[in-house]
Amino acid sequence: MNSPTPAISRALDRSDLKILRLLQEDATLSVAEIANKVGLSSTPCWKRIQRLQMEGVITGRVALVDQEKIGLGLSVFVFIESGDHSKEWQATFAATLKALPQIVDMYRLAGDFDYVLRVVVPDMKSFDEFYRKLIRTAALKNVTSRFAMEKIKSVTALPIASADSARAISPSG
Repeated sequence: MNSPTPAISRALDRSDLKILRLLQEDATLSVAEIANKVGLSSTPCWKRIQRLQMEGVITGRVALVDQEKIGLGLSVFVFIESGDHSKEWQATFAATLKALPQIVDMYRLAGDFDYVLRVVVPDMKSFDEFYRKLIRTAALKNVTSRFAMEKIKSVTALPIASADSARAISPSG
């Protein structure tokens, strides 16, 4: 489903990991600010960032938006059990769901359910409209929804080891 990313040409070292942690915290930092915090000069720091982007380690930079402040106050986790597990069905189903903007996360699972979706909508009426569209997309065996009552933790930053405890990450992982 995802396009393959270019192979990492060399191990990620402590400086790379520091750069990644800093960018995850604040992607608006200038190269000079990042270089200063990492202990590099600007040009080598900029080259590292460029390499991390070219190798697909950095996949993009975004602004995070408070969903409630823009009227998307309802988060719903939708668990789906499909009746068909063929590659063709999976590809068609995934492509159809990727086109629905209310779905902000989608995972194929192992276990009792085949997929879980995180859906954000303004209200229950909007979710009902989404749900009706979802069940028209394909024959589904079971669809179960769980409504989030409270967001306790939500982060976008991956848990990159601190530079002090990190050892280089080799291209093979």
